[in-house]
Amino acid sequence: MTKSILICGVGGQGTVLASRLAASAAMDRGLSVRTAETIGMAQRGGCVVSHVRMGDKIHSPLIPLGGADVVIGFEPAEAARCLAYLKAEGTMVVNAKAVKPVVSALSGAPYEAGPVLDFLKASVKRLVIVDGEGVCARCGSPKVLNIALLAAAVKAGCLDMTAEELRDAIRRRVDARFHEMNLLAVDLA
Repeated sequence: MTKSILICGVGGQGTVLASRLAASAAMDRGLSVRTAETIGMAQRGGCVVSHVRMGDKIHSPLIPLGGADVVIGFEPAEAARCLAYLKAEGTMVVNAKAVKPVVSALSGAPYEAGPVLDFLKASVKRLVIVDGEGVCARCGSPKVLNIALLAAAVKAGCLDMTAEELRDAIRRRVDARFHEMNLLAVDLA
């Protein structure tokens, strides 16, 4: 059986590390894993999409449209943009806070998460909205958003891993000086 996870956000939010942690936890369970990233203008705040596929036999790292069991959206508009990848019975985990796109910031155009989240509520059967900003504030760093969203997906039961497996992946793949805040994010998500 294959599990396909699409992780999307904007540059600097930690989507690539999140995909590597999910892949690492799956490999520790003996699963085959394939990953791919579409980074684009990530260093300029552009969109980042990571594909993670795990299971017994994985032939391609790329998830087809309608093929994702889980979409983890670090930003509401990016989650909405990737909605076509989600299976009808899939789960979407999304951060409640909007990150203003570069184009909107430069033009002064308003952008609020509310209407996008309303669209997702109307469009997704299994939607988990995470107060990522609140978790980050309690951990003392915005850099734990990726862990908070992964942990929320684990707690929603859609990643086929336990919180302890996620903690183990963090201990192995994240610099030791950041363990405490990232492990706290797992608990708070």
